[in-house]
Amino acid sequence: MGQSKVKGYGSRGWILIIWIATAFLSYLVIGNYPLNILSDLYGGQAVLSSIYTAASIIGVIVQLIASNFIGKLKSIKKMGCLMGVLSIVALLGIMFIPGYIPGPTQMLWRAVYGLGTVLSLVYATFSLSILVGQWFPTRKGSVMGIATFAFPLGNGVIGAFAATAFKSGQPHIANAFAPFLIIFIVGLILGIIFVPDYPEEVGAFRDNNPNMTPEMAKNMMLEEIENKKTTVWKLNHTLTTRDFWFITIPAGCLLMFSVGMMTQTNAILGSMGNGLAKFGGFAGVMLMICIFGLIGSFALGVLDTKFGTKKAMIIACIIMLLAGILGALSSPEKPGLLVASLVCLALFMGASSNFTVSLAAQYWRREDFGTVFAAVNPIANLISSLGPVIIAMIMIACGYNMIFVVTAIVAVICIILMLLFSAKHVKEKDDTYRTAAGKKLDNALEGRK
Repeated sequence: MGQSKVKGYGSRGWILIIWIATAFLSYLVIGNYPLNILSDLYGGQAVLSSIYTAASIIGVIVQLIASNFIGKLKSIKKMGCLMGVLSIVALLGIMFIPGYIPGPTQMLWRAVYGLGTVLSLVYATFSLSILVGQWFPTRKGSVMGIATFAFPLGNGVIGAFAATAFKSGQPHIANAFAPFLIIFIVGLILGIIFVPDYPEEVGAFRDNNPNMTPEMAKNMMLEEIENKKTTVWKLNHTLTTRDFWFITIPAGCLLMFSVGMMTQTNAILGSMGNGLAKFGGFAGVMLMICIFGLIGSFALGVLDTKFGTKKAMIIACIIMLLAGILGALSSPEKPGLLVASLVCLALFMGASSNFTVSLAAQYWRREDFGTVFAAVNPIANLISSLGPVIIAMIMIACGYNMIFVVTAIVAVICIILMLLFSAKHVKEKDDTYRTAAGKKLDNALEGRK
């Protein structure tokens, strides 16, 4: 059989990319959007940030519980679809419950907002991310690099849609969310109809790689499904492996400062006064963040695929360090440094959301991906969830410059942890666990970059 060159992602692969992109957008809009545009009207930044953090912690607990049975779950797609439907219901509550009215109505809105944050977290960053790992185990970097366009694009248009909600004295919150709601519904319907759990179920191939017969592909799928039931990477093995922490903590910190900072862009940019005029004002800076977010998401995704997740993450951490230094040195007299800092944050904003998928797929076996990712993702989410609260507290107590000082310090720590990470040591632990379980050893993890 001749070797066909792998091109593109296939029609169903592209639909999966579109689906998860709309899910990422739902996570951004349901969890972060209210922090940016509704906080003053709905109880204040501190209140909403606390709800977001508490909801994210609950989401972490849900994912850790799920990690114990994810290998035996027959269909991760069904779980994703259920979470998607419930996320849409929660968004309808966020849109139409008048949470700006003090009393029981406001408390109900806050409860729905917290629940929606949990559901959209499990929908986008957990369920569908596992699905991507099953479809594109070796090309996950470039796939997620495209899917995470949703983050910079979403941040770029949030302001425009938010403006429509507050044209008059009476807020029309639903107007600000309606376009996103339509996008979420369309994405979910496409996924339900066209994307199965495994590409082999519809005659397609992993990584859109046709260099095997359909029979070989199907046999590989069945073997993988069976092996998932007896994965050696149970939660206790994963959490006691040092390299798991060396790479998961930086992944969480990248998320923390990219997502957390974007919830405070209004306040941070407001510190510059009229200094942003030469950059097109608030709208101009947000457009730059959107453009450079798209560039960074794609570029880091390509680097991830070509050179390995470790190298891509180190580059992202170096960019994070640069963002911290530039922001710390900025002032109303030097607004260009702040703009440059936010551009750096944008460069790894989208990519930070694909590293959790990439690292689990890169350094562990396909059969172990689901259970390892089910530990990586919630811990990274937990670190990320602290971002809005911590950044808001630092902003109130010390001013925006100190946020960037902390960013630079954390970036240095992350670079050190990434340099300590060893793919070779992960393979040694894998060999140990497989030997103890009576499973055969092979070179599946050799040469991981």
